[in-house]
Amino acid sequence: MTKKISLEGARILVGLSQKEAAEKFGVHYQTLASWEEDSSKMQRKYLDMIPEIYLVPDTAIFSGTKNEFTRYYRKENKE
Repeated sequence: MTKKISLEGARILVGLSQKEAAEKFGVHYQTLASWEEDSSKMQRKYLDMIPEIYLVPDTAIFSGTKNEFTRYYRKENKE
């Protein structure tokens, strides 16, 4: 199983603020904040932009809520 990263984590790793990243996606920063809370809400056209903006494959992004990601992360790091 390939390890996943949160949308927020990917943004932080490339050094972008929410506002900067939102501009690159062409959305309001509150929209990006909503996606970072629950990345399953992202439309395909925005998922397709992830590799160019965050420099990771879109398949590397965890799809779900922050709480689900926390549970996933804890489980992955126990093994």
